[in-house]
Amino acid sequence: MSRFNTLNTTKTRRAAQAIAVSIALCAGAAPLVARAAELPTRPVLTLDAAQNVIRAAQTKAAAEGWPCVISVVDAGGLPIALVRMDNASVPAGVDLAPGKARTAALFRRPSGVLEDALNGSRRAVGTAPGYVLMRGGLPLVVNGTVVGAIGVSADTPQHDEEIAKAGVDGLTQPDSNHGNAQVR
Repeated sequence: MSRFNTLNTTKTRRAAQAIAVSIALCAGAAPLVARAAELPTRPVLTLDAAQNVIRAAQTKAAAEGWPCVISVVDAGGLPIALVRMDNASVPAGVDLAPGKARTAALFRRPSGVLEDALNGSRRAVGTAPGYVLMRGGLPLVVNGTVVGAIGVSADTPQHDEEIAKAGVDGLTQPDSNHGNAQVR
């Protein structure tokens, strides 16, 4: 057999192997495509829904005379909306409210639970960097799934929680001017 024929045969074998591998990969990928269609879906907090949450919280704060900062984040703790009411009593609230919301979203529980743990027997929670372990952050839950969170910074922890609770209620209650909150 000549050297040319040996090279040509080797190239043919390599091409045939490449085609066989490609076919195997394509055949193997078909079940992956089918499985992708079976992935679970989850609700996502929309801007309209976040604005309804803020409106409800802001209405409560204004009615009580508790000007504050209100923040809403998505399930990943990323900001969707923030409002700083006129005369908000804590200037640092523009940092605290989003931090409380982010903490509640990522820990999937009220930020006050973490404050209690820090002040109680679970002081190690204080080693979690970048979280605000103070009352005023509440998760926003739809059909058992955390879709985001609200964080409030007013004048007292109790007021923060009351305002945040009003915001949580605003997620599902109709707003007379804007209709139901939409979560897609």
